[in-house]
Amino acid sequence: MEETVLPGKRKLPEQDSNNNSVLAEETTKAEPIPKRRNLSRTCVHEVAVPNGYSSSKDEATYGSLSNPLYGGQMAKTYPFELDPFQRVSVACLERNESVLVSAHTSAGKTAVAEYAIAMSFRDKQRVIYTSPLKALSNQKYRELSQEFSDVGLMTGDVTIAPNASCLVMTTEILRGMLYRGSEVIKEVAWVIFDEIHYMKDRERGVVWEESIIFLPPAIKMVFLSATMSNATEFAEWICNLHKQPCHVVYTDYRPTPLQHYVFPIGGSGLYLVVDENEQFKEDNFMKLQETFTKQKAQADGNKSSGKVSGRIAKGGTASDIYKIVKMIMERKFQPVIIFSFSRRECEQHAMSMSKLDFNSQEEKDAVEQVFRNAVLCLNEEDRTLPAIELMLPLLKRGVAVHHSGLLPIIKELVELLFQEGLVKALFATETFAMGLNMPAKTVVFTAVKKWDGDSNRYIGSGEYIQMSGRAGRRGKDERGICVIMIDEKMEMNILKDMVLGKPAPLVSTFRLSYYSILNLMSRAEGQFTAEHVIKNSFHQFQYEKALPDMGQKISKLEQEAALLDSSGEAELAEYHKLGLEVAQLEKKIMSEITRPEKVLMYLVPGRLVKVRDGGTDWGWGVVVNVVKKPPTASSTLPPALVSARGSSAYIVDTLLHCSPGLSENGSRPKPCPPRPGEKGEMHVVPVPLPLISGLSSIRIAIPSDLRPAEARQNVLLAVQELGNRYPQGLPKLHPVKDMGIKDPEFVNLVNQIEEIEQKIFAHPLHKSGQSEQQFKWYQRKAEVNHEIQHIKSKMRDSQLQKFRDDLKNRSRVLKMLGHIDADGVLQLKGRAACLIDTGDELLVTELMFNGTFNDLDHHQVAALASCFIPCDKSNEQIHLRNELTKPLQQLQDSARRIAQIQRECKLDINVEEYVESTSRPYLMDVIYCWSKGASFAEVIEMTDIFEGSIIRLARRLDEFLNQLRAAAHAVGEVDLEKKFEAGSDSLRRGIMFANSLYL
Repeated sequence: MEETVLPGKRKLPEQDSNNNSVLAEETTKAEPIPKRRNLSRTCVHEVAVPNGYSSSKDEATYGSLSNPLYGGQMAKTYPFELDPFQRVSVACLERNESVLVSAHTSAGKTAVAEYAIAMSFRDKQRVIYTSPLKALSNQKYRELSQEFSDVGLMTGDVTIAPNASCLVMTTEILRGMLYRGSEVIKEVAWVIFDEIHYMKDRERGVVWEESIIFLPPAIKMVFLSATMSNATEFAEWICNLHKQPCHVVYTDYRPTPLQHYVFPIGGSGLYLVVDENEQFKEDNFMKLQETFTKQKAQADGNKSSGKVSGRIAKGGTASDIYKIVKMIMERKFQPVIIFSFSRRECEQHAMSMSKLDFNSQEEKDAVEQVFRNAVLCLNEEDRTLPAIELMLPLLKRGVAVHHSGLLPIIKELVELLFQEGLVKALFATETFAMGLNMPAKTVVFTAVKKWDGDSNRYIGSGEYIQMSGRAGRRGKDERGICVIMIDEKMEMNILKDMVLGKPAPLVSTFRLSYYSILNLMSRAEGQFTAEHVIKNSFHQFQYEKALPDMGQKISKLEQEAALLDSSGEAELAEYHKLGLEVAQLEKKIMSEITRPEKVLMYLVPGRLVKVRDGGTDWGWGVVVNVVKKPPTASSTLPPALVSARGSSAYIVDTLLHCSPGLSENGSRPKPCPPRPGEKGEMHVVPVPLPLISGLSSIRIAIPSDLRPAEARQNVLLAVQELGNRYPQGLPKLHPVKDMGIKDPEFVNLVNQIEEIEQKIFAHPLHKSGQSEQQFKWYQRKAEVNHEIQHIKSKMRDSQLQKFRDDLKNRSRVLKMLGHIDADGVLQLKGRAACLIDTGDELLVTELMFNGTFNDLDHHQVAALASCFIPCDKSNEQIHLRNELTKPLQQLQDSARRIAQIQRECKLDINVEEYVESTSRPYLMDVIYCWSKGASFAEVIEMTDIFEGSIIRLARRLDEFLNQLRAAAHAVGEVDLEKKFEAGSDSLRRGIMFANSLYL
């Protein structure tokens, strides 16, 4: 490691009641501090410093590297006293050193960004403020324009005052400026990266990483982030990369402490589960479980009396949410944000509030006036759109909806009304928790599971921290309130992990794109090569940082292997071999026994069964139930069992010993055999039939209700007691004598096992009684040697080499497609692709050069280009008009050819998936008709995709067409340039391109 990290963890002086400075105890002290994080305004400060670095700053004014304290004239004054973390951050800025501020939402990170801007203005320097989304950039531009005079905005579709001293832009725009060597960068002293935790975004995270790598070392950076657990590691990377100190100022302090309540779906009442001191109330959770037991008993009673319950099991129902919102208003806990993970659900829940009215007549009039003024920027015909007209009655009652599918004007109007206190109940998706600080008094979660594209999983603690952080308005509320709606399946440990879990670490999602490779090849400086980017990526830094730990682990394992007794290894090997032979024969026998027609009659509740998944033994479990069909969502199975899911039509619900708490991805606890001294717990796990590796002749009684943890614990104790009673192993059902399987081949297998078992019993090691201890040593030695080999191969398998191979393969693709020549020199095609980062650069340049666009008019060009922009999928069957089917076919043929070339060049690409991901025809018809002059009311009737999603696509499409126009200009294709320009012009009208209310 090149840099050293000064151990500067400390708490800052606080004021006592007499306003005297009291030095709080050190955070590094071994004695734990009582958990009252919310009430103590402390922060942790650390700094990463390059080797040999010495500061020339006057310590009397600026403090030291490990203790920055600023005593000079402030560049900006605040109407409030700065918190400790803000004071330290300001001192780091005044030292002209980069800083990462990691703090909860609403803690006041913006004050630090504003100070960096004020400082730049004072020192006559330029400053760039980047945000991850265009909508956030617009909001930030408005906010900063009110504070400072000389502010500009640059997003893909809007440019205002591009020569301003403070420029707000999206990170993509900054990366583009760095690639093209923009003159602006030469005048910039500071870059503020807002929401830096976006770096772990799978699709766009790499944009942040490349921007940071390309920034000149003279530029200093301010990183604003939600709390993350590896902030120091990130600062070390910055220090290593730019050879400059990077401070970390981290605080867990919430200006407004939170209380977390749980509401039982289908029940009533709120149960406090975590108080403002972050203490978990187990007794309240148990009371909550009792309400479910009562509900079940009531439902059973209703069933027997012929009544049918109307409650839906999935998520909170409209009546539950109505009940909660009504209760919140009665207790004066408004404003409230009600989070759902589905846009349709948001709208349905808001519509179900029709009987509730939260605004006075005066407030209603104010809402109407703001609404009428806002829609004035639209054409007459667009003001009467259902999506606009239906919103006013809702808004007047103080209820609103906020999600990415809304018309942008409505979304912004809702934000403005919410900030003014005219919206009391806001139904929103999690996107509302990103970015601008719009807190409420209360936050409600209508569900604790979300579909993330792969599985329906519990939300992680990082996501919960982000959303629950919206509760509690600084200076207005004594405490924020979170209400979580849960059903009886929610277990205490899962809830505890979600609410009290640690923030997630920032993990690099670095990847090489053709856009980046071509842009790096086009730069003549030589310093910025793809190799340079790979070596300096956060991804590579994280990998190399783990290497010394791996080396130490190998040393420890080698020492352990040397200590393990090697005497009598030949005897042990022979004994071990006999054990393996028995295991292999048992496997053959079990594959026969577990045929449904033979085994189902024995898989009755209470039967003890052994479960094995490949080489992992999950130990003995207890059968609860057998179901015919596997669950549809793979998320209900633990990850380890998913692989076997499809191989059987039967699932055995089995009580198995599991490790406590959530698994890494927020799914159910993971089965694991009990280890000495480990506290585990029993859970019902769906086990595919082929994973049953043994049937015991023993059955035990199991409680009828397994939801209480105590009931499951009693079963665990019973299984452990049986294990003590039968140290040689539980008695098994004899396949011939007990199960009556008479097949001659099968009987022969059983006889073979019995013969080998006799040899095992007669073996000297078995007789001496030392076999178990010695065998454990032997087994451990084999495990240790295997682990040493595994770590060594991991160390050899350098990430750097992986990326180099990827670079080599991608360069071959570029040569085969004619973007570069044999010497890696950029050709005409490559020069065009360099300018395109909104759509697939390889495919679109192929269409430019193979004549596909030449045969189309500008309306068809706009429609075809829309296929490149990611959008929501339509659930309707797509019927394209004749003018669009042929171009789409040409696009798909070209995509297939490019995918096949990439496969030939050893890139791991699925041809059909690539074709599908680069040709999305869901809005081709809509864009074609809009381009030809149709009204917005007409085009939204053509699809089931949300209006806001259509507008978002149209705006990105306009940006894409402008990039294509620039690419055509760069290669001298004048006709194409005009066509792309005409396509772009045909889109830019009406509500699709109405000005943001923030601008």
